Amino acid sequence: MESASDPELHEPSIEDAPAQSSGREQAWANPVSKLKVSGLPEGAINLNVDGRQITNPLQGFGQLWQKTYRVRLSGADTDPQLVIAEWRSHFPEFWPAGNRFFGPLATIQPGDVAVLNLAGPGGIKGPGGAPLISTGVLVIYADDESFSFLTPQGHMFNGLITFSATDDDGVVVAQVQALVRASDPIYELSFRLGFGHRAEDEFWLATLQNLAARFGVKTQARQEVALIDPRVQWSQAKNVWQNAAIRTGLYYIATPFRWARKKLR
Repeated sequence: MESASDPELHEPSIEDAPAQSSGREQAWANPVSKLKVSGLPEGAINLNVDGRQITNPLQGFGQLWQKTYRVRLSGADTDPQLVIAEWRSHFPEFWPAGNRFFGPLATIQPGDVAVLNLAGPGGIKGPGGAPLISTGVLVIYADDESFSFLTPQGHMFNGLITFSATDDDGVVVAQVQALVRASDPIYELSFRLGFGHRAEDEFWLATLQNLAARFGVKTQARQEVALIDPRVQWSQAKNVWQNAAIRTGLYYIATPFRWARKKLR
């Protein structure tokens, strides 16, 4: 995301995020070279984010998918702007149990970097209930109608995820749309076997249903899936070196050694 027109690159952090500005053309995050995170609460596992570069769907390994998840807030006394304002201000509260989003204390802003501590398919967790994967996202865009994330190196997929709300003949429709490609061959295998797709679908459908419940609507979210490119990109197989699931697992395996080294010191 480097731009020749910006001679100085800004490294966004949770504590130092750019203020939300009015106007769609001013709602983009500043270009970054590498991500930086600070000010996380106790208990957050910060792995695979600091120093990582941001990716996009073109840099992934696996098949390219467009996934659209929607929920209709029928009967809710609200409008798209109020829904987005609530979503941005309380984003982590709508996630399924067992998954944590460690982002800004206030509303989501362009340039925010968040750490994600995620459970695996079916809510599988690591040792002692720890997250199975530690990764993150960068908020690249946010205004009163939508906001978007990009994923860093090592994430399950190279993807662009956009959250929006629109008016459909007097009914507000909240939507999550993901343009994603598995980052490396291991993640792609999980998608081919169905684990990755199922976990992703269940996650966002549950998120939208939790959002609807906030507005007093109990309903089922729906999804549409389109395969955009069935090919894999073998040139990107090297992404496996940054695999966040593998690196998180190695972090747990090395825990006794870190404890012993600390005692020896």
